[in-house]
Amino acid sequence: MKDNNPLSPHIQIYDWHISSLVSISHRITGVINIVIITLICFWVSLLLLGNANYELIQNFFETFFGKFIIIGTTWSFSFQILSEIRHLFFDLGFGLELKTSNITGLIVIFGSFILTIFIFRQGIF
Repeated sequence: MKDNNPLSPHIQIYDWHISSLVSISHRITGVINIVIITLICFWVSLLLLGNANYELIQNFFETFFGKFIIIGTTWSFSFQILSEIRHLFFDLGFGLELKTSNITGLIVIFGSFILTIFIFRQGIF
């Protein structure tokens, strides 16, 4: 006997919205940030093995690819922070309207790029 029930909706059927983009990106950057924090801990722990090992990785960050990783990491943390602030307001019951949710989603997306540029313009890295 064939079941005539419709198939469960999936990502190819749904239209993309700002909230779904921010939500998926928030989860991805969360995983990336955990990996980055773990790698930073290993990098700092190399100080126990001597200064040469530490300098080897530090020299890597002076290359083009290393700077790309630093910029990507800064953006990832900036995005995560702004998205978490957005979620805090959601938890308090603010900004749940569709228009407000779209606006705050755009603020998170563009704000993360602006914050990353601001951090590098200030010469922090």
